[in-house]
Amino acid sequence: MRLLFKQRFFSWFDSYDIFDEDGNTVYVVKGELSWGHRLQIYDAYGTPVGTVQEKVLTWMPKFELYIGEHMVGVLEKEFTFFRPKFHLDCNVWTVEGDFWEWDYTVTDGRRTVMSLSKELWNWTDTYSMDIPRTEDALLCLMIVLAIDAAKCSQGN
Repeated sequence: MRLLFKQRFFSWFDSYDIFDEDGNTVYVVKGELSWGHRLQIYDAYGTPVGTVQEKVLTWMPKFELYIGEHMVGVLEKEFTFFRPKFHLDCNVWTVEGDFWEWDYTVTDGRRTVMSLSKELWNWTDTYSMDIPRTEDALLCLMIVLAIDAAKCSQGN
């Protein structure tokens, strides 16, 4: 499954549209007024399905991931010098990025759960997500949202 993650150009808060390979809207993400980033995820029908909530007053950016009201994991950026790395407390997955912080890979030790690539030369943040298993799509989207918000929090 391939998803295209595109930030909206004009919005007061972070807003994103997520499309499938055919250009159909799969998810809509709307930022909410909050202390730290709070991103609400809606399916194509407008039903809330998940939330990414930044924890404030932490040394490195840290985000709680919720499906409905149930917290399913925490993503926290680790201190590194060359390649960005995140600690993901969820499904025993690991997240690693390249030097430029444009491409990321999520693995479970045996297989690739998601490959993420930032598309250059766009007016807004645009990512291409390759997700082999459809059932991982929502959680992978939450990871991408948290990574993008972490980069924003650190001024990247």
